[in-house]
Amino acid sequence: MSGRNTWIRSLHDVGLAAWFGGSLMGAVGLNGAARAVGLNGAAQEESGTDETSSRIASVGWAKWAPVNAAAIGAHLFGGGGLLAVNAHRVATQKGVAASTTAKTVVTAAALAATAYARVLGKKIELASSQDPQDHEKAAQHPVDINQARRHLAWAQWAVPALTGGLVVLNALHGEQQRPGEQLHGMWERARSAAPLIH
Repeated sequence: MSGRNTWIRSLHDVGLAAWFGGSLMGAVGLNGAARAVGLNGAAQEESGTDETSSRIASVGWAKWAPVNAAAIGAHLFGGGGLLAVNAHRVATQKGVAASTTAKTVVTAAALAATAYARVLGKKIELASSQDPQDHEKAAQHPVDINQARRHLAWAQWAVPALTGGLVVLNALHGEQQRPGEQLHGMWERARSAAPLIH
């Protein structure tokens, strides 16, 4: 990169950090705490315990959702800006296009997992709510609550796994920006484009 892009790099990195860290903390801490509180109600039946756990987790995830959306937006905006200022490297440095493609695919998968988790979480939130209006909404869109909980658990673990992969790919991009790596990559790209050059 010929100039500094501190602002867009900060948006990209801080957004990704919040997306990864928030999803990991939610999967480990929030869900774990909700289960522990639900299990402490030993006098309740198992279904009541599950409902209590779901209600607590749903409240926590709902409060995190706007912050998470802002983090994802910042990451995507910063990522788009970095792609624009590094377009010449994507085109001329061997390996950068492949890592950029991988990062785009993993980002799309992380977005899909995040959206799927939010949809499932909202359905469970409505089904486990004590508000009669929520029960009416849940009745309009019936869901197998046990299956939804299982799918939600998988989705909530997929998000930190995928965003963790983005952190690794981000580190790879940083390594590819070293001057020696840029020269080597551009030379290799030139050689593959013109096989007669030795």
